[in-house]
This record gives sequence, C-alpha cells and structure tokens, in this order.
Amino acid sequence: MIALEIGVAFGRVLRRKRQEAGFTQEQLALEADVQRNYVSLIERGVNQPTIAVLFKLAGALKCSPSALVLLVEKELA
Repeated sequence: MIALEIGVAFGRVLRRKRQEAGFTQEQLALEADVQRNYVSLIERGVNQPTIAVLFKLAGALKCSPSALVLLVEKELA
C-alpha cells in the first residue's frame, strides 16, 4: 500500500511541476526523452520512474531530482 501511495504522490508532484512549467505531457516527454504515455502513467500513479527517469524529468523541469523527492515527502506528510 505504501508503494502505491508514494507513486500517487509522485504523480501529483510531477503533474503540478509540469503544469507550473507550462508543459503538456507531450512536451515534458520530449524534453525528458521519455514516452508521452509513460508520463501519463507516472502522473496517474500507475508506474513509478526509475532513478534515471527521475533525473531526466527533473532536468526537463529545471529542478533537482532531490527537489522532486522532497515535494513527494511533503505530499505524503
């Protein structure tokens, strides 16, 4: 259950950061060099990113991977 909650929290954080950056899912996917449907799956909490994808997403969003993780921690608190 915890893993699902973490996945959902990460998805919420990713969606919020993506929208703040003014990106569509497709634009974020292009910037991060991942599949658009993968961004959708992550945002919905269905999939969880690998460390490599976390770094790609953070780079595309112009933030650090640790900043994303910190936001997930806050989401779970």
